[in-house]
Amino acid sequence: MRTLAIIPARGGSKRLPGKNIRSLHGKPLIQWSIDFARSIQWFDAIEVSTDSREIQQCCNSVGQAVERFRPEDLAKDEASSVDVVLDVLRWKESQGEYFDLIALLQPTTPVRHRSHWDDALDLLKDGGNDAVIGVGPVQTHPHLVFKWDEAQALVPWDKNRPLALRAQDLEPAVSVNGSLYLIRTSALKKERSFMPPLTAGILMSEPLDNLDIDTEFDWLVAEQAIRYFHKQQ
Repeated sequence: MRTLAIIPARGGSKRLPGKNIRSLHGKPLIQWSIDFARSIQWFDAIEVSTDSREIQQCCNSVGQAVERFRPEDLAKDEASSVDVVLDVLRWKESQGEYFDLIALLQPTTPVRHRSHWDDALDLLKDGGNDAVIGVGPVQTHPHLVFKWDEAQALVPWDKNRPLALRAQDLEPAVSVNGSLYLIRTSALKKERSFMPPLTAGILMSEPLDNLDIDTEFDWLVAEQAIRYFHKQQ
């Protein structure tokens, strides 16, 4: 199976301007995803989708050529990752290159482990799944979440939750962590989603696996976490 790895990197981040080319622990944030993609031998091609000349220059400087800019309508906040990926896929197919699998690597999750991706590939090879995504333990269990309104009344999000809760009695719960998306090209085209009906999860319990940088606070946490865990190695 041929796999196309796509790294989406829009230049217009509002909450953390310039994040994709900002240095994280010694190298631009986007380079973390580029370096990882290069470490996966079964990735047949790697493409960065961007609208930014600065990001293009940054990628070129680390040896990842950016041959085209994404269309202007895909550079807006409203553009989805699915639209961006399908745009790259159509462009590759127009050049006579076809792929069975799509791997999406979001730059905002810089730390990844190869074993998780190999496990994801195995889950697709067995034929029972159309997609695999990375998940991590939830920070707040669904049974402890409430709806919020102007009256400040606490209404349980899950109306069927037990009345008496102890932490040890809570069922395991996970959430999408954004670090791994692997999907069959046919399923992505049909469902226009990275989570089609037949989707499996890869559990990532390590803190670094679940880093997701979207704000300045997230960035500070990531810097400290990466620095701490590197010292332990």
